[in-house]
Amino acid sequence: MASVSATSLRFQPSFNLPTTTTQASYRSSGIVSLGWTRRSFPCLRSSRFRICAVQAQPETVQKVCEIVREQLALPAESELTPETKFSALGADSLDTVEIVMSLEEAFDINVEEEGSENITTVQEAADLIEKLVQEKGGAS
Repeated sequence: MASVSATSLRFQPSFNLPTTTTQASYRSSGIVSLGWTRRSFPCLRSSRFRICAVQAQPETVQKVCEIVREQLALPAESELTPETKFSALGADSLDTVEIVMSLEEAFDINVEEEGSENITTVQEAADLIEKLVQEKGGAS
C-alpha cells in the first residue's frame, strides 16, 4: 500500500490483462490499493502508472461552484459540494461543454478535449484547473 495526497486517482495500466480482473481504489484516508485476481503479479517494470496528485485549492473549488451555478442558472442558495455531479444538477453534455468553456475563460487556460471528457464533478473540474494552471506557470 502507498500513501498519496490526492483527490483523484487514474489507473491506466499500459499492458492488457484479458483474463485478469484489475481494480484500483482510493479511500479518503489517502490509501491507494491495487489488486489482481490472478496469482501472478504483472511485472511493474513493464507497466506505467499515472497518478494525478494535484489537489485544488478551496478558492478554485468555490470559483468552479460559482461558474456552475451561473451556467446552469441555479439559485445562489443551491448547495454545491466538491462531489456534486453536473448530471445530478440536470446538466447534459452541451451544458458541460459550456461549463468547461466558461472555466477556460475564467482561469485563462485551455482544456483539451480528452481532459474535458473526464470532468463530471466540481472537484474533477477544480483539480484539472489547478493542474493546468501549474503547468502553464511552469511553462512561462
